[in-house]
Amino acid sequence: MKEQLIETWRINNQMNLLLLDNISETSMQKTLSTRGGRTIYLQWVHIHNVRMQWMEICAKDIFKKYKVIDKAEAFDRNALHTAFENSGQGVEEMLGQSWDNGGKVKGFSTGPGGKKGVIPMLGYFISHESHHRGNMLLTLKQCGEKIPDAVKWGLWEWY
Repeated sequence: MKEQLIETWRINNQMNLLLLDNISETSMQKTLSTRGGRTIYLQWVHIHNVRMQWMEICAKDIFKKYKVIDKAEAFDRNALHTAFENSGQGVEEMLGQSWDNGGKVKGFSTGPGGKKGVIPMLGYFISHESHHRGNMLLTLKQCGEKIPDAVKWGLWEWY
């Protein structure tokens, strides 16, 4: 079961990298917000930094290995890709440690007395990141930007 848990996380991160690697630099600056909301690039930064925030709370030893991205930094595809590989590895390590600790995740709860475990945490990460991938795809579509069909369909190749 641990292997399935880790593989599920890896696939999610591969989907992120597939999309990230196929969005042009110009498209990274797109947003549908009229009130100063996040660009596509800033959504990627947000996803990475949320991973880092949870590592800081739940696994400080792992958190220390990786870096948060300053949202004021200019877009750099290679740095962003590397950050996603790194935080993906960090979350993988955290999930593995939690599994080995009987499924317990220090600091991960969702309400009064509601201690949750490693599987709900994995669900949280996948839900959060999928939400942003969908938001990015909608933004691109509504801005007239094209994503190759192989990428759009590839995002569903979880098998």
